[in-house]
Amino acid sequence: MAEPKTNFDVVVVGGGPGGYVAAIRASQLGMKVGVVERDKLGGICLNWGCIPTKALLRNAELYNLMNNAEEFGITVKDLSFDFEKVIKRSRKISERISKGVEFLFKKNKIEHISGFGKIAGKGKVEVYKKQDDSKPEKTLSAKHIIISTGARPRSIPDVKIDGKKILSYFEAMVPKEVPKSMVVIGAGAIGVEFAYFYNAFGTKVTLVEMMPTILPVEDKEVTKVVTDKFKKSGMDIHTETKVEKIATSGKGVKVTVSDKDGKKKDISADVALMAIGVQGNIENIGLEDAGVKTEKGDIKVDEYYRTSVDGIYAIGDVIGAPWLAHVASHEGIVCVEKIAGAETHPINYDNIPGCTYCQPQVASIGLTEEQAKEKGYDIKVGRYPFRVHGKAIAAGETDGFTKLIFDSKYGELLGAHIVGSEATEMIAELGIAKTLEATKEEIVRTVHAHPTLAEAIMEAAGDAYGESIHT
Repeated sequence: MAEPKTNFDVVVVGGGPGGYVAAIRASQLGMKVGVVERDKLGGICLNWGCIPTKALLRNAELYNLMNNAEEFGITVKDLSFDFEKVIKRSRKISERISKGVEFLFKKNKIEHISGFGKIAGKGKVEVYKKQDDSKPEKTLSAKHIIISTGARPRSIPDVKIDGKKILSYFEAMVPKEVPKSMVVIGAGAIGVEFAYFYNAFGTKVTLVEMMPTILPVEDKEVTKVVTDKFKKSGMDIHTETKVEKIATSGKGVKVTVSDKDGKKKDISADVALMAIGVQGNIENIGLEDAGVKTEKGDIKVDEYYRTSVDGIYAIGDVIGAPWLAHVASHEGIVCVEKIAGAETHPINYDNIPGCTYCQPQVASIGLTEEQAKEKGYDIKVGRYPFRVHGKAIAAGETDGFTKLIFDSKYGELLGAHIVGSEATEMIAELGIAKTLEATKEEIVRTVHAHPTLAEAIMEAAGDAYGESIHT
């Protein structure tokens, strides 16, 4: 067996979607690469986030569909589910994807160094078997070090996530049984997705959000569709509501909340899920000793992800919002291309798609209507509802709409918002359109196949200028 290498052109600390993608691209560019990762390759996204949660949500979607099969002329008798198998399927998919990354490492001759990585000055990374060990197992040398250590769940002040009654997404993904009731604290993408999943399997879900709407970064018209759908499915939703405290004595939890007028209320449930966001893993990785500057919990970087120390870079969740896997991956690519001297360009953070995988799905890119007005644009807005759309009607998926926002002066696409069954797939077309600074004219004149849900994009663009054919 070959002796593990200790000298590299690039050492990446963290093997998540930022780190492993950076490593592969660096190898493609001819560099000798090592990745320090204590756990399975793929990080939170592949093992505990993006991929396994989508597997769970697919189960929920299918179960909901079968419960409403009569609409399609299909009779399903004695419908039931095996929750243990639901969870097991998700874990198997995660393992399969992680092994796929292992294969890519072998294919690209990337060294996976198992352990905790700590920067030991310029060009040096110490690898520890355990994070609190006093002596490293080995020391790696590298011309360039990329920090990609990801993030962990945040909690509200004075509330500890115990993994039993107060859960993070880790515990919410592998429960032994379906809880009878759950309070989901935070209605961003993570909270909304888990609320949808557990509600589908019979949990009484209460969703609590401090902001005026659930999915607060999304367009208000979009959030209304999801809110109405969730309420119809039996969820209780409390917006403009703050969690004051959580008591865990007794059988379940008691969550004390206050509304915008300060009126307090107790919500009892079996468990509470903390889904208020994440914080970067910047502690105990040698940043202070190396002189790497941080601000408000984020590593400070420039447009090519260079930190305050020459030869040390940072990508992904450790540099702050947006905390998205696809953003981390692209940051990794730009970072190593700059290191290699290849042609590259900084990421335009105004062109980042956001997706939420509940049903109906939500996807968006660019400005909301409110943001466009705040920035002083004179705008034209086009909408096209799925309730009149042939493919959506045929599929039995008529909730939602496509909404496009254009600059009146030049016709440029400023923002796109979709709520509907395949919104997260449809948004890709609009990402390309926005990257190419497409106008209404290009979208409307692009021939869209019929019947497809994507025709709604063409119709919405036409509607903004009074040219929609089917509305």
